Amino acid sequence: MGQTHQTEQNDPEIDVKALQDMYKKFVTECPSGVLFIHEFKRFFGIDPTGEVSEYAESMFRAFDKNGDNTIDFLEFVAALNLVFRGDLEHKLRWSFKVYDKDSNGYVDRTELRAIIDSIYRLKKTSKREQEGMQLSVNEVCERILKTVDVDRDGHITLEEFIKGAQGDPWIMNMLQLDMNPYGWVLEQRRKSAYF
Repeated sequence: MGQTHQTEQNDPEIDVKALQDMYKKFVTECPSGVLFIHEFKRFFGIDPTGEVSEYAESMFRAFDKNGDNTIDFLEFVAALNLVFRGDLEHKLRWSFKVYDKDSNGYVDRTELRAIIDSIYRLKKTSKREQEGMQLSVNEVCERILKTVDVDRDGHITLEEFIKGAQGDPWIMNMLQLDMNPYGWVLEQRRKSAYF
């Protein structure tokens, strides 16, 4: 007999029609079956030099599970599923991967500053003024490092990142865009549909 997939009504998941539409778009845009960074940006209607370009590159690296600088459809769906259905710790792990640009296992001051700067530009672009934006990018970085970098070595490890974010609502608020990349992706798709 066939297998059935039952979910609770309030269990967030990717809608089957949306998944089919994504696959059709994926195959149309990428007949080779993989997305390169420039195709990833085009796929989501992102200006390669625009405000959200750097954030898109960080997301691309996080989606690219095997590190081959491409995203196949399974990697794409797996990443969205993790973000959609994962618990807070899984989402924080994913966010850490976005922040850790060089994949060396920690986030340094330069990486933190770059991603906070991207988040600021994204929030400004999407008109989402947040309390944290009253501080400069450098002030935000210093506050996060002071709170999260427990051993004061100038590097935030995955463990420090998770504990720090879970323990401080202000830091969690600053990470808000990273906590829902699927929402960000949908927002970019809606924006690109109008252009």
